Amino acid sequence: MNRGGAGEPPGEPAPPSGILESVPDDLRRRLPDEVVDELLAGARTEEEIVGPGGLLSQLTKRLVERALEVELTDHLGYERHQEPPGGAGNQRNGSTPKTLVTEHGPVQVNTPRDREGSFEPRLVRKRQRRFEGFDEKILALYARGMSTRDIEAHLRELYGVSVGRDLISRVTDAVMDDVRAWQSRPLEDVYPVVFLDCLVLKIRDGGSVQRKACYLAMAIGLDGSREVLGLWFQDTEGAKFWMQVLNELRHRGLRDILICCVDGLSGFPEAIEAVFPATTVQTCIVHLVRTSLRYVPRRQYEQVVKDLRPIYTALDADHALAALDTFEQKWGAQLPPVVKAWRDAWEHVIPFMAFGPEVRRVVYTTNAIEALNRQLRKAVKTKGSFPSEDAARKLIYLAICNAVPQWT
Repeated sequence: MNRGGAGEPPGEPAPPSGILESVPDDLRRRLPDEVVDELLAGARTEEEIVGPGGLLSQLTKRLVERALEVELTDHLGYERHQEPPGGAGNQRNGSTPKTLVTEHGPVQVNTPRDREGSFEPRLVRKRQRRFEGFDEKILALYARGMSTRDIEAHLRELYGVSVGRDLISRVTDAVMDDVRAWQSRPLEDVYPVVFLDCLVLKIRDGGSVQRKACYLAMAIGLDGSREVLGLWFQDTEGAKFWMQVLNELRHRGLRDILICCVDGLSGFPEAIEAVFPATTVQTCIVHLVRTSLRYVPRRQYEQVVKDLRPIYTALDADHALAALDTFEQKWGAQLPPVVKAWRDAWEHVIPFMAFGPEVRRVVYTTNAIEALNRQLRKAVKTKGSFPSEDAARKLIYLAICNAVPQWT
């Protein structure tokens, strides 16, 4: 029989076409179509189903109250409207109303009580005001760079609930325990490739805003997965502090790195080799080309880039050196700093040439970690400055968690 046809009971019209799509997939899978149809009877709009005070809000109220009743029955040891075992003992003692903030808007529930006050509900704990999953929504918005003021307005507009900025701050501050655990977690013994880079953030320190370097280490594991090993803050980027970072990674269980990819920071290779002497250090070719172009008149950019290309696309190190000699013959007299930059870095320019094309594409540049940095900059671009280092650490951590699906 077709729904809404001649066989449809009078006074119970079928839901409008497409209205079932408003019901969450989980609910539709777990309930028979007949039950869903009965629940939807009279619901004509999406707002009446998923909006504040709509069907899902009412269903949430019924389910939560029923689950709390079951919990209390289990706690007391006897069903409602029955006598306590032995005729005396703890008994039901009415209920207490409370408003839960949920993704479907505010939901008023009645929490059952017992006379002795020993009942500790697990589904909705005492003094709990936000339903499971709501904090995660706040964190997801925060991870995308929204301010507490913006989050407050967004939740009010979307869910019809008023969530104060103090509450939002407490929710996001609770992440710091996760950050500390993540920052100190044990690492694998070996990572085939590790990328080291930093980005600069504005952080308030005392009475002024300072630019601080946020150090990041990202690794490719033996299974090919990417993992951020940690983040650290320092006033400026320098090889000396990178040595402290590498020592911390060693203390967390890292024993060896096969290839470490870095930019052209002075002293960087020496700092790495001091902590991991067997590690091969690869200088980012893209950074080296950019550095070279600083000494090139703009009108000659295109030709210089074209003449540098045979060096880093050479078959092996010997052919690359021959290409560098050819470049020097053409440009050495006019652009001596460019030739000097390549020759000074040569030991750390050529390691990637020992590998096949698949590995070369991964390690010849730090683009892998810079792709992550682009995601992080999207999250922080709305921030003029951070009120503290912890505030920056919190947002960067959440942004890393949020960015993982996009750069893995």
